[in-house]
Amino acid sequence: MVKPLTEEEVNSKTDPSLSKQWDETTPKEEQFQELYKIIDGLKGSLLTTIRPDIGPVSRSMAVAKRVGPDILYLANIHSQKFQDMEKDKTVQVTFQNSSNQDWVSISGTAVTTDNADPRIKQVYSKGVNAWFGDLGDGIHTGMPEDPRMALIEVKANYITYWKTTSSMPGFIKEVAHASLTGQVADTGVNRQLFDKDIQVARESDK
Repeated sequence: MVKPLTEEEVNSKTDPSLSKQWDETTPKEEQFQELYKIIDGLKGSLLTTIRPDIGPVSRSMAVAKRVGPDILYLANIHSQKFQDMEKDKTVQVTFQNSSNQDWVSISGTAVTTDNADPRIKQVYSKGVNAWFGDLGDGIHTGMPEDPRMALIEVKANYITYWKTTSSMPGFIKEVAHASLTGQVADTGVNRQLFDKDIQVARESDK
């Protein structure tokens, strides 16, 4: 439902598109469950690293597994993102559902491990080898035992996400109504989960 812009919001330099959708009443456990539902429905993501002398660099990455609030990826250890993470372990993971506009932003720290990590075999799935190739030497096969196969674990420390509360036709109608009447669209809930919340969720998921 659209909501009017208030003089207080303008004077306090508040962004009404956020302030009118912040959700601070839903229990944290429920917020995490709805977060997980969004992520699990969107296997594709953007992983952003910090590259020296350039800044943030993003690339599309398929999620190998979500473990509570943390994200696991399989990747080629020869790729430049590993060099980025050697110098700066700060990373960001983003998801967006283009069909309903749900989105997730995870800020965290990258932990990288080589092919000795037993979790690689656990999260490996058919088709991953398509991105590695097979040299034909019995070693560089693109399979879990391939020494190039490495694991990236993103340990979340701050999460913010937006979840729609209307259908796509309802979303379009709401935005159009707000635009025509000078009000502010209110089409979903915006939530943020801090490190202390994440630590509790991580422990409960063990």
